[in-house]
Amino acid sequence: MAKILIIDDERAIRNTLREILEYEDYIVEDVDNGVDGLELIGKNDYDLVLCDIKMNRMDGMEVLTEGLALRPDLPFIMISGHGTVETAVEASKKGAFDFISKPPDLNRLLITVRNALDRGSLVVEAKVLKRKVSKVRPILGESQAIVKIKETIDRVGPTDARVLITGANGSGKELVARWLHEKSNRSNGPIIEVNCAAIPSELIESELFGHEKGSFTSAIKQRIGKFESANGGTLFLDEIGDMSQSAQAKVLRALQESKITRVGGEKEIDVDVRVVAATNKDLLKEIEAGNFRMDLYHRLSVILIHVPPLIERRDDIGLLTQSFLEEICSEYGMPPKKISDAAVEALKALPWTGNIRELRNMVERLIILSDKIITDSDVKAFANPSAPAVATATAAAPQTDFDQFTNFQEYKDYAEREYIKFKLEKNNWNVSKTADDIDIQRSHLYSKIEKFGLKRGE
Repeated sequence: MAKILIIDDERAIRNTLREILEYEDYIVEDVDNGVDGLELIGKNDYDLVLCDIKMNRMDGMEVLTEGLALRPDLPFIMISGHGTVETAVEASKKGAFDFISKPPDLNRLLITVRNALDRGSLVVEAKVLKRKVSKVRPILGESQAIVKIKETIDRVGPTDARVLITGANGSGKELVARWLHEKSNRSNGPIIEVNCAAIPSELIESELFGHEKGSFTSAIKQRIGKFESANGGTLFLDEIGDMSQSAQAKVLRALQESKITRVGGEKEIDVDVRVVAATNKDLLKEIEAGNFRMDLYHRLSVILIHVPPLIERRDDIGLLTQSFLEEICSEYGMPPKKISDAAVEALKALPWTGNIRELRNMVERLIILSDKIITDSDVKAFANPSAPAVATATAAAPQTDFDQFTNFQEYKDYAEREYIKFKLEKNNWNVSKTADDIDIQRSHLYSKIEKFGLKRGE
């Protein structure tokens, strides 16, 4: 039930407003001056304030200004017997929801009150939702490597130093990047993510720097790039090792000069961006192979953070599993399931080629397929679809005729073909699910199927 405060020095008006609003089942309090009104606003949670403009001890406009300083989201409806357009405009500029002349029209008053209360509720809900959406998941773990990462984030976050995050797919590189932004002085600005591996090389420059209308065939209008979108915030370049050479050169220039030029444009645009990059590749080897620029590597790697794979921090699996259990059960609207100690030990024993991402998927599978308590039998039955692959590979290894391969690449192709074939059969040739399981893009998996000539039912 909404709680409304009336501030007016005319007793008759206060009584009239109180009678009308209480008849509509609102809780109403009133006071005859602005000073006492502000004191009540500071002490109590009101949903709406009706405030007179012309009062003796304190002008209503002052009450409005100071009241919004105390409660920024509190709707004010200003009322006055000497209302003019100028007064209404001034009240709106100072933050009032609406302005009503005395004597108030009953229908107009009630409609305005309802609209103001609805707006107040929407503002509160929007803030709650924004907090939920923008909330960064905590970095869970007590292993030495994770403690070191957290300490590094605390030290580096508040600076503008560029950071290069390395680690395997699914290990949590993006989470580290988001915490670097959250701990920075740019946390109120945007964090813009670009997956360099997911964007075709011919489009990456347009994606990063934007383009002018007509700069190429499909450029039907001007487009702002990610560097400009991230102005005042953080630009997260994920999978930087897959960026084309020409794009690398432009990124290097942008980092050196803090200026960018849109594709097809001539004007230089100043950008204030902190760049955080991540890769699952060994960039030093990529430099040796001529795929990555050494000068860009040194620009990006002012601070290096390596995120270890899950198999190097098995002691954190229990903590991560418990967190995922609570989170996923909450998303499904069910009471949290429990997991036995033996089940946790069974999870720790798994190979974890997909790291944290794979663990979360497995926990979700266990929640769906298990009873109230997840046991080690459930883990063996449901959690590790790749376990048979490991067993098969182990059993088959001694029978493999290695002499049939003339070089290492031939053996790699053979192993890759058998692995993809097994995964496809395991997932009943569901390409989308298989791509998710082995953590590659669906288009790449189709290319592999074509390359190796794989066919269903072989």
